[in-house]
Amino acid sequence: MAALCCSVSSFHIPNNNALYPITTATTSTITDQQYHLTTLSTKLYSTEPSSPLSIITKSQEANRQNDLMIGEDSGMYNFENEKWGALGEVGWVTFFAAVATILTAVAVLWVYPPTGYGDDFVHFLETDIANGNSHVVTLLFGIIFPIVHSGLASLRPYGEKIVGARTWRVIFAFPSLCLSYSWIVYFISHAHDGIQFYDISHIGWVHALAWFINFTSFLFLYPSVYNLKEVAAVEKPKIHLWETGVIRITRHPQYVGQVMWSAAHLAMVGTSFTALTMALLIGHHYFACWNGDRRLLAEHGDDFLKVKETTSVIPFQAILEGRQKLPDDYYKELIRAPLILIALGSIGAYFAHPYMQAGAALARSSGLSPGGILDPLFPLN
Repeated sequence: MAALCCSVSSFHIPNNNALYPITTATTSTITDQQYHLTTLSTKLYSTEPSSPLSIITKSQEANRQNDLMIGEDSGMYNFENEKWGALGEVGWVTFFAAVATILTAVAVLWVYPPTGYGDDFVHFLETDIANGNSHVVTLLFGIIFPIVHSGLASLRPYGEKIVGARTWRVIFAFPSLCLSYSWIVYFISHAHDGIQFYDISHIGWVHALAWFINFTSFLFLYPSVYNLKEVAAVEKPKIHLWETGVIRITRHPQYVGQVMWSAAHLAMVGTSFTALTMALLIGHHYFACWNGDRRLLAEHGDDFLKVKETTSVIPFQAILEGRQKLPDDYYKELIRAPLILIALGSIGAYFAHPYMQAGAALARSSGLSPGGILDPLFPLN
């Protein structure tokens, strides 16, 4: 291929007018051919490096000659194609309006105690069921959240037929956001409960290693979250079959990321409560591996089975076994705007930890505000 490129790029017609007289029309035609062939060679095989900024703002496709070419290229982004648009159109104005609406609904109906029901729910679990045992509360969260989250995900094909893909995304997202918020706040408030197996958080290199593992774990977010407009139901949500990016390393990156995140936090907080919570999170994501494969098979059929043969759940297994070959320019699939945004967000989350802890302490000390904003709609006789 390299020899062919060189011959194409250096292609020329010798000037042998004495032997073979050439008319003006013929000369023009040959010149055009030379130009187009040389231009094509330059576009296809140019080795001139692009600036990091240009790679981020306009994703470049890696060499996919060894791919099946039946799955999507994850994380592709072109800043030039992004439009603000008007409210109601598929643009960023509608996206921010949708996100603001759903977060406001979560805040009013769940987070803020005088109007929301999150405090009532946690109080019910903690007082009426667990009798004050925080381990039982996190166990209940570990049962309820997977049922709601994975259950609604599994009902997606039926729900979309009734209310449509966008509405079902909202129905799916709202309870998941509410339960996620409550479980995270409860975990932060009670992370040091129970038996203290060890405490190595004061060791500098342990803290640094845990931070690095935690940071890396966020880069394993499933590529479906890369399209924010789709996540917010501004664009029609789809069940994507991905073939590139982090999928080459592991077919279930969210599971791997959760294991890494849990291990990092358990290393820093060696209590029985934290160990139980991390085990529940990993268990849910392990189940999601099976459930995710099942949903992908139902949506994509044989195409998914072919992608499954070239990927693995265990990181790098398919690569080591020769079933997956990383492109020489694999970095192009990683230096993309969505991953950069996630990396910046994870760094921001680290520095926001003191505020998270303060917010969790405030939520814990606020106590119970019975009822909520919807009580007038359901009066008790």
